[in-house]
Amino acid sequence: MFGKILIANRGEIACRVIRTARKLGVRTVAVYSDADARALHVEMADEAVHIGPSPVGESYLRGDRIIAAALATGAQAIHPGYGFLSENPDFVDQVTTAGLVFIGPSAASIRAMGLKDAAKRLMEKAGVPVVPGYHGEAQEIVLLASKAREIGYPVLIKARAGGGGKGMRRVDHPDDFSEALSGARREAKAAFGDDRVLVEKYVDKPRHIEVQVFGDNFGNAVHLYERDCSAQRRHQKVIEE
Repeated sequence: MFGKILIANRGEIACRVIRTARKLGVRTVAVYSDADARALHVEMADEAVHIGPSPVGESYLRGDRIIAAALATGAQAIHPGYGFLSENPDFVDQVTTAGLVFIGPSAASIRAMGLKDAAKRLMEKAGVPVVPGYHGEAQEIVLLASKAREIGYPVLIKARAGGGGKGMRRVDHPDDFSEALSGARREAKAAFGDDRVLVEKYVDKPRHIEVQVFGDNFGNAVHLYERDCSAQRRHQKVIEE
């Protein structure tokens, strides 16, 4: 068990982690930007470290500052919460290189499944059907627009590092592609620090079915059965059942 952990997040998720850590007798370190100086998670934690200005690109996406805060406070591990750097494999590598523990998936697991383009390539390799689309490395706008025409409109632009509905744009006509791409990239860069995208055929009225799999570092894994997450608003899940 760790004696002290740093929570690389804010808001509700940081508060939940702090409450659980407290029940386990683990001390906590919060991080905060200028905008969150008086936030609840800052008050709840045993310690708090300022990591930068209000924009997340200058604070919660600054892995170097978060790691420095962990080392300065004597934290042994970093809990990423969700969003921000939680699915960034480069950050996981930086955490472990610094001699800290990342409470979450390994960098290899995130690279395999955390990024949408890599996950689709892995599924194709395994013979699993995927939604038609383009998920290559080249990101030139002319190429992406060409791929969208090949796929056939409507298409969906997705941030490869995205989650929570961020960095997604439906495009119904070629004339709207450039503007939609720019918007998706800006949103992805601000939220995840990565503006690379993939383009998929838009599926009208789909069902969103997940099978959750939970594993540890010792080869143990269980599936948590299926859940229907089709009830959504603005790409955000409303009900999971």
